[in-house]
Amino acid sequence: MAQSKRVNGSAGRAEYIEVGKNVKLHVTDLGEGQPIVLIHGWPLSDEMYQYQYQYLSRKGFRVIGITLRGFGKSDKPYGRYDFDVFSDDIKVVLEKLNIQNAVLGGFSMGGAVVIHYVTKYDAAHVSKLALFGAAAPSWKQREGSPSGISEADANGLINQTMTAREDLIFGLGSAFVGKEGNISKNVEKWLESMNLEASPFAVTESITALRDLDLRPELSKIKIPTAIFQGTLDKLCPYPFAEELNKGIKDSFIVKFENSGHALFVEEAEKFNTELEKFALK
Repeated sequence: MAQSKRVNGSAGRAEYIEVGKNVKLHVTDLGEGQPIVLIHGWPLSDEMYQYQYQYLSRKGFRVIGITLRGFGKSDKPYGRYDFDVFSDDIKVVLEKLNIQNAVLGGFSMGGAVVIHYVTKYDAAHVSKLALFGAAAPSWKQREGSPSGISEADANGLINQTMTAREDLIFGLGSAFVGKEGNISKNVEKWLESMNLEASPFAVTESITALRDLDLRPELSKIKIPTAIFQGTLDKLCPYPFAEELNKGIKDSFIVKFENSGHALFVEEAEKFNTELEKFALK
């Protein structure tokens, strides 16, 4: 009798969405209202946005975090890990969830992913774009884009992913923040544990794809309002990246995070959340 009276506590939303044969992605899907879709950075997962989920879902938004294949709790199949595959997967998730007029946000490598998605699919399901410390338009130094990582350093980092991944991930912690002490040791450990969840193969393949990606010719195709969140102390994706994006994307503006490095989503979480809310409501 007790079992028959049980109230179902679930809102009926799936935590895993199939995007292809034998490939399911982990999705966090909370709240009701205007959708905000968030894509994580390398080699994190959608869990990185826990403080954004808590805030935005209680402010009248439906906030959805998608973990790309190869990372976090998503499936990690052998195959391609490039920006076409990531964009195709995102499109399937947005279609299956029947998402319309979303704010699509991406952090670091995820920033490059969402730019690629919007330009490949002409902003399908999306009405605004948000870039957070984006590894774009060119993560690697190229002619006319001198601010990125050198080819030699990019290749060295790729080699480290195949030979000393744990040391590389541990070292990211200090480079992640603008100033020592901006995040606690416990937050550093949390980010490291997330990074270690990723498939080593996917980690190497995706950063190699990022090295080879030049999104500069794509920026003029972006026709939707775009917010560029950038830490002025970012050592991994330096401030000139934001200026280049702002120059290339017609309807865009920069939100400066004066006290943040790359981890602006935790270094200045309150400002990050309120600025994202403000942009979504515009």
